[in-house]
Amino acid sequence: MCTPCCVSQLACCCGSAACSCCCNCCPKIKQSTGTRIMYALYFLLVTVICVIMMSPTVEDMMKDNIPFYNELCEKMNAGENCKTLVGYSAVYKMCFGMACFFFFFSIFTLRIHSSTGCRAAIHNGFWLLKFILLAGCCTGAFFIPQEKIFLEVWRYIGAAGGAIFLLIQLMLLVEFAHRWNTNWSSGVEYNRLWYAALAFVTLILFSIAVGAVVFMGLYYTHPVACSLNKIFLGINGSLCLIVSLLAISPYIQKLQPRSGLLQPGVISVYVMYLTFSAFSSKPKEMVEVDGVNQTVCVFPFNSGSESDKQIVTGLGAVILFACIIYSCLTSTTKRSSAALRVYRNSEPETERARCCFCFGDDTEDYEEEKTTSGQSVVYDEEERTIYCYSFFHFVFFLGSLYVMMSITNWFHYDDHKIEKLLDGSWSVYWLKVVSCWVCLFLYIVTLLAPMMCPKRFEA
Repeated sequence: MCTPCCVSQLACCCGSAACSCCCNCCPKIKQSTGTRIMYALYFLLVTVICVIMMSPTVEDMMKDNIPFYNELCEKMNAGENCKTLVGYSAVYKMCFGMACFFFFFSIFTLRIHSSTGCRAAIHNGFWLLKFILLAGCCTGAFFIPQEKIFLEVWRYIGAAGGAIFLLIQLMLLVEFAHRWNTNWSSGVEYNRLWYAALAFVTLILFSIAVGAVVFMGLYYTHPVACSLNKIFLGINGSLCLIVSLLAISPYIQKLQPRSGLLQPGVISVYVMYLTFSAFSSKPKEMVEVDGVNQTVCVFPFNSGSESDKQIVTGLGAVILFACIIYSCLTSTTKRSSAALRVYRNSEPETERARCCFCFGDDTEDYEEEKTTSGQSVVYDEEERTIYCYSFFHFVFFLGSLYVMMSITNWFHYDDHKIEKLLDGSWSVYWLKVVSCWVCLFLYIVTLLAPMMCPKRFEA
């Protein structure tokens, strides 16, 4: 029973067959979904390696536990104690290799409309060969000449690409809020319980947003310090209130009958999260209290012990990378690509209210590969592609740059460690503050879009 499964796995690694699990109890998987998951695993693998490279803790553990560590580093031409394999420059090179890999496939997969061609077969299979190519790109980056010039130029390219990826992430959030409201609102027509669900979730979202404002007002402001925090908390809180009132105003309701409080609730919670993240990323501020210098406007549960600090940092890193993977995977669906104007669908999609509306509807009938020793694979792209291959790789290319800049603390990479991912940095502080305003601006644009471009919204 194991032999057929091994043969099928070999076919997906060295051929165009789709990969699947060696377990009959696993639910069937679509070819398009499996392909995207495999690329996401490649992306996650390189990201984990970059995190390890930025961690002096891991470096010290390797010195202590690997025999003849220094001699091994010298044989590899990696410098004393493998200095060329750690730090921000190593992360820049690894992400350069990963970015080249995805950019190449973005060009290679241009204008593919079905999975039956040779290029589509390479995109959906040959995983071992593509892994070797990715490893070769990342390894080759360490042999780039003129290292100082490369790092300086690549830093600014990374900043530009990371900013574009962040913008895409914000646009997807706005699209997610509208889709959530549209999907659940469609269920109100045949079941009033969906209306209760909308009201309940909306109440929870605004409670979280208001609670966040109160929390940050108590712990991230001070009577004689933290002036910027006071200003931005007031501005962001006021803007969230304004967009909420705008969403339910009679004029907007006339333009968009399904506009409600759920969308501004989602936006408000995310803006408050970005505001909290910005305040947490702000360099520490000291004031003199009773003749003693005291740190103010810091996370209240992060100042007592080192374990609390590690928990907060780890949680922030998990949220960061989860958002990156989510954006890379969801930005290439037809609906999200239409929101980003990459793919334009001429036929309106029918909505069916579901709790898990983010996942595709499995009502379509596709040809299914019958296997006797593993997971069944549904080939759902024989007639047309489900997502844009080229744009999929381009988003991962931008995600590679965003990971590179995030791990190295953007422009403050000197002596930076992954354990200090959430420590103070003015560049990260302003980036997140501006991201709040961009997110609110994008949402306001979607509300006023029918007025600005009426012909595009005519039935």
